[in-house]
Amino acid sequence: MDIKGRVALPKHQRDRLEKDGIRDLVVTVDPDGCLAIYPAPLWDEIEAKVMALPGTNKYARVLQRLYVGFATDIELDTAGRMLLPTELRNRTNIDRKVVLIGQGKKLELWDERTWEDRSDNWEQAVADAEPGTMPHGLEDISF
Repeated sequence: MDIKGRVALPKHQRDRLEKDGIRDLVVTVDPDGCLAIYPAPLWDEIEAKVMALPGTNKYARVLQRLYVGFATDIELDTAGRMLLPTELRNRTNIDRKVVLIGQGKKLELWDERTWEDRSDNWEQAVADAEPGTMPHGLEDISF
């Protein structure tokens, strides 16, 4: 990330977005401590689903406040960079060294140190998982 808070998308990610005519993105805080970055059309669907959750459910309210409350529209500049709001960077401790990972239809942006700490734990959790703890549908996927 540069001094102004801009992160350049890798060329293959830009190409995928440009192929679909997408330049507008939405970035928001993820409960795991990173920034989640969505193409704007996909975000519209997610926002509608999150806001349709019952407001009387405490977990639903937390998701609504976090995901929707911090959602910020951003546009890729001509160099394929995203300008990340200071408030979101500060909230997730994102500084100069970052890790950008693809997660299907969205991207996650992590502070490098946080990513290293958390990803080590995830790898160990998978290795230590008890048989039968995989969510339904994952049993048949070979990694």
